[in-house]
Formats: sequence, C-alpha cells, structure tokens
Amino acid sequence: MSLLSIKNLSVRFGGRDAVPVVDGLDLTVNAGEVLAIVGESGSGKSVTMMALMGLVEAPGIVTADRLEFDGTDMLTLKGRQRRHIVGKDLAMIFQDPMTALNPSFTIGYQIEEVLRQHLGLRGRAARQRAQQLLERVEIPGAASRLDAYPHQLSGGMSQRVAIAMAIAAEPKLLIADEPTTALDVTIQAQIMDLLLDLQRDQGMGLVLITHDLAVVAETANRVCVMYAGEAVELGQVPRLFNAPTHPYTEALLKAIPEHSQGARRLSTLPGIVPGRYDRPQGCLLSPRCPYVTDHCRAQRPTLDPHPFGAVRCFYPLNLTEVTR
Repeated sequence: MSLLSIKNLSVRFGGRDAVPVVDGLDLTVNAGEVLAIVGESGSGKSVTMMALMGLVEAPGIVTADRLEFDGTDMLTLKGRQRRHIVGKDLAMIFQDPMTALNPSFTIGYQIEEVLRQHLGLRGRAARQRAQQLLERVEIPGAASRLDAYPHQLSGGMSQRVAIAMAIAAEPKLLIADEPTTALDVTIQAQIMDLLLDLQRDQGMGLVLITHDLAVVAETANRVCVMYAGEAVELGQVPRLFNAPTHPYTEALLKAIPEHSQGARRLSTLPGIVPGRYDRPQGCLLSPRCPYVTDHCRAQRPTLDPHPFGAVRCFYPLNLTEVTR
C-alpha cells in the first residue's frame, strides 16, 4: 500500500463553481521514495500539498475521491485528530524559513514545542533532544543557538532550524516546498545534501517541490510535472529526462541553459500559464504548444498510463523510446 494516495483531488477558491486551481490530480508516494513535483509558478504544486496538510482554509474548498496518508482518510479528520498526524508522521518544510519561524520565540522553544506536542518530552529531556536535532542538521554551536531568535540567524541557518523542527518527530513523509529558494547556491547544495541524508537515514518518503530540474535529476525516483493545476506527465528518473512524453516537459528540459550551448538564444516556451478566466476550451497547453492541432483546441485530454508512467496528451512524444 502506498504511503500517500491521492485520487481526483480538486481545490477551488470562491465556491464550488469556481475554476479549480488543482484539478483532478492523482498521485502516490511510497515509503522511502523521493517524488519531485515540478512546473511553473501557478501550476498548483504548493496548493496540492497544502490541501493534504489541511492548510487550505475558507473560501478554499478541497474535494477528492481519496486523500489518504498511511491508511488514514485525511478528508474526514477534525482538528485534534489531524494534529496527531500533521507535524508528527506528516511534516512540511515551507518555502521561506524567515516567515515559517515565529520571531517572538527562541529557536529552542519552537523545537521543544514540537517535542512536547508529539513526543511528550519536557524539561531537560526536551532541551537535550532539541540540541541533538540542531547538531543533526549541522548547526555549529548548537547549545548556544537554542537561545537565539530567528532574526539572529542567517537564511541558511533558519532553513536548517525549519528542517530540524520538521524531522523532530521522525515523520514518515516529509514535504519540502522549494526548500532552497531563498538561499545562495553553495548553501542550496548543502541543504539538499542534508535533506537527502536525513531521508535515507530515516527511510521516510520525500515530496520535493522545486523548479530546479538539475536537483530533480540527481535526487528523485519519480517526477510529477504539473501545468495549470493538472498533472500532465508522471515518469521515472532518468527516463523522463531522456525521453519526455509531454510537450510541456520537453519545453522545460529544453529551457535548461546547458541544452542551448552553441545556440544564439536560450530555448523558451512562449506565453504564460492560463489563469482562472482565460483557460482554453481544449488542452490547457494548446495556446503555447508547438505541436497543437484542432483536436487539441477542441477537447481536453486525459491522463493516460504508459509502461513507465502517464501522460496527458493526444499526441505524446517519444512513446517508442519509452516502451523499449
């Protein structure tokens, strides 16, 4: 059984008749697996995981045929029941560590709060465990850092603290939402190495939301490519990189600067992701797709499986390569 199983997830803002920002998403994550979710800003990557965590509040509406984590139906859980799971077995690292941490409390207090809530640790035991967690995420002078406030830490240090809080109760599934966006390049590599070491040591599932396809190629087992709230391709690494089956995936890969060496211009995909009020009738990529046909403009394709994943396209690419 999958650790996480999502079937037909939709998220709307502004009533049930509103255009969904996440539309009919199917997704699974297995224990010990690294799943990357990629796509342009506005594709619904973060909202999908926020829905799972129960962080989509009114006027947001979350519906799904199935939204299960470790055999538990997350849609039916109420506040107290959800708090037994979220933060313990299911944890999330948010995009900006400077806003994820509470500026009014010390680092030690915030980590110890997680330990009190989910593991029942208090006093000296909680303090020692908090120090161990800071040491585990490679923060120097961990004992002295416990009494520091978030504003006294650098961006990289703050992200390490956020990771320490997320892994404090040894979760079964960790969601990392753009965990290196606000950091410089050298710190980005350190944070990604740290996350992957923790994932391997604890055997937890990891959902990595990112724009960095190089990181995906090096770290992920599978990839979900999202566009305008839909999953347009699901595939294994490195097969998806070698033979993408959806035109949008192909365009993302062509936009990597290394793929344009010797060319006069970088490869780009014209246009923007459609919003709530300018969605095309047929395939959502049709206004931007170089392979578009009248059929694409008139009808919306479904996500159809193939031997190594799935693709949402009437005329998928590289299927002969995929099926070899």
